[in-house]
Amino acid sequence: MVVSREKTPTAQETFLQMAQAAGLRSRLLITLGLLILVRLGIYIPVPGIDRDAFAAAIQNLPFLGFLDIFTGGGLSTIGIFALGILPYINASIIMQLMTSAVPALEDLQKNEGEMGRRKIAQITRYVALGWAIIQSTGVTVGLLRPYALNDSPWFVVETVLAITAGSMFVMWISEVITERGLGNGASLLIFVNIVAVLPQTLANTIDYAQTGGRQAIAQVTILVLVFLVMIVGIVFVQEGTRRIPIISARRQVGRRLYRERTSYLPLRLNQGGVMPIIFASAVLVLPSSVSGFAENTAFSGVVNQVALALRPGSIWYVVVYSVLILFFSYFYASLVSNPEDIAQNLKKMGTSIPGIRPGKATVAYLEGVLNRLTLLGAIFLTVVATVPTFVERATGVTTFQGFGATSLLILVGVAIDTAKQVQTYVISQRYEGMVKQ
Repeated sequence: MVVSREKTPTAQETFLQMAQAAGLRSRLLITLGLLILVRLGIYIPVPGIDRDAFAAAIQNLPFLGFLDIFTGGGLSTIGIFALGILPYINASIIMQLMTSAVPALEDLQKNEGEMGRRKIAQITRYVALGWAIIQSTGVTVGLLRPYALNDSPWFVVETVLAITAGSMFVMWISEVITERGLGNGASLLIFVNIVAVLPQTLANTIDYAQTGGRQAIAQVTILVLVFLVMIVGIVFVQEGTRRIPIISARRQVGRRLYRERTSYLPLRLNQGGVMPIIFASAVLVLPSSVSGFAENTAFSGVVNQVALALRPGSIWYVVVYSVLILFFSYFYASLVSNPEDIAQNLKKMGTSIPGIRPGKATVAYLEGVLNRLTLLGAIFLTVVATVPTFVERATGVTTFQGFGATSLLILVGVAIDTAKQVQTYVISQRYEGMVKQ
């Protein structure tokens, strides 16, 4: 096979490697097979529910359309995968917050290496199990129990067990995809769930344009143009980096003298990628998830009011969403890039930033650059997530309710990250072929 010597594989080389390289082909088949399995599991029904009455009732629940985006229709179809990957996402948020707050967990993550990360992953699974039980209980009591054919305590127990088991199975599949497939398993599952509801959204939009006359066509056209502009902006920001020049000191190995070499340290404009959006969205659906669990209690009124205030499209939803995106952008950037670790690694390699002294000066300089980059990235994410909501209100097109810029950002971001991982495997296969030659 003839391969290019360019840094970035061509599209032809990528497809040839996917078809011919056994390692990459097996990863691709594993990923596709598991994603199809998850989609099939959504349509395995939870027994004992009057589905016609439930389908008629949920049409007036605005938050359900937003939840269905992340569960791929699991809630509306009442499948055993009704919660999907949401409990695992919520558990990941809790564990990342606890890692920064609890010194023992922080020590596990930073100083215990692979063994420490495995322990944290195991704790995350236990938290996801507990959270899945809470959320499945809330869904069963708040949404499904009024439409049960046989309302008994056993119905609640059986339904909670079924939905919880389905959520844990989806979590296991996401981890298998991450380890043996292509891309991040949790992100890919959300990606597939969003794509699954996209055809129905597009069909509703086309029907609205056909039945609404010229005004509806103009409104839909404006909304589509806004989405296209957002796609271009997302790609631009996701690929944007700040290149900090670094220089390697002269060094002598034996009789050979190595001269100074200049390179650069790439820092991404959007350090967290799509994770701040995913985490913020997961936090926003928590009140709706636990509102049913708090039914008939003194706490239920507060939870229901919060869930109503944070419904997609409301002003409080936009404000809280923006604050959460800003918070998670800084939080995730602090996990991805630690200025102290970067400064220490530069010092160990005998490199430095021109005009900046090694040590505390380098740490302060990197902190300033990362803070500015994170702020710009967070502002962009906030604009992408909120502007289409106002455009939908201005145009009056509600067919995209639930599928907003959040879903668009996740789609584009996950597609870019997965494509980069595929390119990484292609490059590794290329160099393995060069070594064999």
